[in-house]
Amino acid sequence: MTIILGGVYLTNEKLKQKHKEDLERLKAFRLMDDDFMTACFDGHPECVQLILRIIMEKPDLIVTDMKVQYYIKNLQKRSVRLDIFATDSKGKKYNIEIQREDKGAGAKRARFNSSLIDSKIMETGTDFDDLPETFVIFITENDVMGVNQPIYHVERVVKETGTAFGDEAHIIYVNGAYRDDSPLGLLMHDFACTNPNDMHYKILADKTRYFKEDERGVVAMCRIVEDLIDSEKKEIALRLLSQNILSREQIAESVGLDVEIVNILAESQN
Repeated sequence: MTIILGGVYLTNEKLKQKHKEDLERLKAFRLMDDDFMTACFDGHPECVQLILRIIMEKPDLIVTDMKVQYYIKNLQKRSVRLDIFATDSKGKKYNIEIQREDKGAGAKRARFNSSLIDSKIMETGTDFDDLPETFVIFITENDVMGVNQPIYHVERVVKETGTAFGDEAHIIYVNGAYRDDSPLGLLMHDFACTNPNDMHYKILADKTRYFKEDERGVVAMCRIVEDLIDSEKKEIALRLLSQNILSREQIAESVGLDVEIVNILAESQN
């Protein structure tokens, strides 16, 4: 039997090998990996609530609304995709970004996210004083500040007096490389953990275990892996098409896509 997957013809033997490779990739996934985090947290505000309670040091914080991979667009149609956008019971807004690369957590990225959130929640006729308090939180794999602190709070202050400016727009960097026995240190351990049995927080371990060990969860996650691989192939094909060096047939063979898919990509590019 032959199955078509992502434009590639697979025999039974190749399909089994591909499934085995997907399972190996799945074993290595962590909550620090954006797509795996999305799968684990989507529709589960209790996970985000746990994270915010620890980072904000507020054990009574209640998440009332939460979205993952949430797009916000400005007037110039420049959009940003927020990993997590949440609201608590007091109306405060939280943007949590999971960043493995330091360059994705730059100061101006934080500024841009904060400004877009303000523009999104500021309705026509609303008084500026009614803007809710906002927090842009980066959980980074490395210590981007480089001084070995578990967490960094960035606030605007009046330079001449050293007093807080009070605009209620906050930026927080969480050092994902930090380890100790504090709640935050244990949380960062769990974010970097591949084995749910080694995780400290049950709610995170249960979600991780579902997508790594439960049959339904594994099937769902393998589909996500396949979609990611397929998307990467299409992105490579589009770059090769823009270079106008290889034929469509050569591109199809190089990236492992059916030539009809490459033709569709070429037409969409035109």
